[in-house]
Amino acid sequence: MLKIRPASYGRSDRSALSQWFWEVDRTLIALIFVLVGIGLIAVAAASPAAADRYSAPGTTLPELYFFWRQLGWIVLSLPLMVLVSMVPRPLLTRLCLAATAVGLVALALVPWLGSEVNGARRWLDLGVSRVQPSEFLKPVYTVALAFLFTRRWGFAARAGASGGLAALTAVLLMRQPDFGSTVIFLATWAALFALAGARMKLVVGLGVAGLVGIVLAYFLYDVATARIDAFLFGQGDSFQTDKAMATLTAGGLLGAGPGAGSLKFSVPEPHTDYIFSVIGEEFGLIACLAIAILYFMIVARVLVKLLDEDDAMAILASAGLALQFGLQAFINMAVNVQIAPSKGMTLPFISYGGSSMLALSLGMGLLLAFSRRNPYLNRSPYVVRWSGT
Repeated sequence: MLKIRPASYGRSDRSALSQWFWEVDRTLIALIFVLVGIGLIAVAAASPAAADRYSAPGTTLPELYFFWRQLGWIVLSLPLMVLVSMVPRPLLTRLCLAATAVGLVALALVPWLGSEVNGARRWLDLGVSRVQPSEFLKPVYTVALAFLFTRRWGFAARAGASGGLAALTAVLLMRQPDFGSTVIFLATWAALFALAGARMKLVVGLGVAGLVGIVLAYFLYDVATARIDAFLFGQGDSFQTDKAMATLTAGGLLGAGPGAGSLKFSVPEPHTDYIFSVIGEEFGLIACLAIAILYFMIVARVLVKLLDEDDAMAILASAGLALQFGLQAFINMAVNVQIAPSKGMTLPFISYGGSSMLALSLGMGLLLAFSRRNPYLNRSPYVVRWSGT
């Protein structure tokens, strides 16, 4: 009689799936799934307001239109995250280098072939959906930087090669223009520059250069001028951030209740850029604080685990991906509470968006892959092996 035995993931099982199960950070996966669940609830809360705003004249979108679409993107994205996390690091590195080259070409084509939304060309229209190349470039670019910083070259050569990649990406992004993404790409390079062993005076000099860059952007970049004027001096159009702040605080500590918010109907982009404000109105400031803590836990979890990692490529790739993820979340929340000028940036795994969800899942899959740990491998917190060829 044929007996079918259930799958076993014991430590004695050496199959690829079992090996992945024991090496991957299951706590980190659990935190991500909690974040995705919160995001689905938040999109359901924001969907009626977004459907009302985006209904064409004479037609009405279903109230949960964006919720069902987001659910579909989640069904596609989470398996992608798991699949990417199972790929061996050397193969992932090669794929990321190739994807970075493709992403740069796509970024260069956006000003000519891209579709314009709100005065900026950041999307390529593929017919069934619009794709934002910069979102998919973020994670693979970070791995490419980690690769360049871990070559067996002199530090000046490594910094120059990686800095050239960062500068080229920034130039292509500013042509769209996309100042917010430019900040994240350059900040990722700066963080890896510091982690790769730069002297403190160089790090300080880089910080000063960053401040100078922001000042120059204020004087040379019209969008930056308008947003900084509105943020610092109350000049110009601050309608979006004012509405977002009013909505965020309308629910008090505990919120008005699911579906009971009314100010969300006056918020621009309630399901994407300003979904954090919708959460505040319907679920309260305590829920917003819990979400901020959850993001902090994800980043902290990765950085703490890297303290006894001895492979430089894994350290830089994981740290860069985690910091990039945390910085995007911080910027979005900071805009909603009016401590940063409007950036047009989504809240990771919570905001609605197909490109955003797929790109974030790709990035988190890369993070899970580079932070995988062999539970039987002895490690020393005092030795770092700089891999390279």
